[in-house]
Amino acid sequence: MSRAAAGGYDPHAFEPFAVTADLAVLTVRGGALHVLLIRRGQDPYTGAWALPGGFVLPRESAETAARRELAEETGLAPGLVAGLHLEQLRTYSEPDRDPRMRVVSVAFTALVPDMPEPAAGGGGDADGARWVPVGEAGRLAFDHSVILADARERVGAKLEYSCLATAFCPPQFTLGELQAVYETVWDTALDRPNFRRKVLATPGFVEAVPGAARLTGGRGKPAALYRAGPATALHPPLLRPPLLRPSEGSVR
Repeated sequence: MSRAAAGGYDPHAFEPFAVTADLAVLTVRGGALHVLLIRRGQDPYTGAWALPGGFVLPRESAETAARRELAEETGLAPGLVAGLHLEQLRTYSEPDRDPRMRVVSVAFTALVPDMPEPAAGGGGDADGARWVPVGEAGRLAFDHSVILADARERVGAKLEYSCLATAFCPPQFTLGELQAVYETVWDTALDRPNFRRKVLATPGFVEAVPGAARLTGGRGKPAALYRAGPATALHPPLLRPPLLRPSEGSVR
């Protein structure tokens, strides 16, 4: 008697399916939140824009596949891709999400500063790549619009509890420049005095640069300069306005 039969398990009773890894890579460019997209060069959805990604090979993990596909499809340097901090977002498993066959996607996201322009054409399924403002991404192939929306929610929440926003500022920055990062990612205007009070009340978030100031173009005295502090997490968190936060009872 075979081990499978002895255990009461028949692997042929289950239809096989493929696994892909998809990436929502976000950055702040020119005062707007951008996402890295590829233009598909093969069916399905030839010519449509999509998130970078592809099939997981038999001997690799989903994260390894995500980094490989990102390098292949965007032309970004493998060393740069290898150093990205990827967060697993969700698993997307609706039966009809891919017209080719049953495909389950493990999606990752990253909010990164100072990313270069991708190559005009990468490998794999892609024949082009570019940074696109999130608000102009339109309808993406497969269910990638849903993945992108979930990624934006994730990175918005990440800014509440981490010091990531300072990575998108110059080495010495004003609190107005820091506020602009939050407003870009959260897509909302924030009250300046309230934002300033919360930032300065959060231990280790920012440090004042003694004697340094910068003219901001407005009237009044120059704005004080700050640099990133030693903290890695915000206690208390810098919470989004209530209308931007998911409801307590929401379930995805």
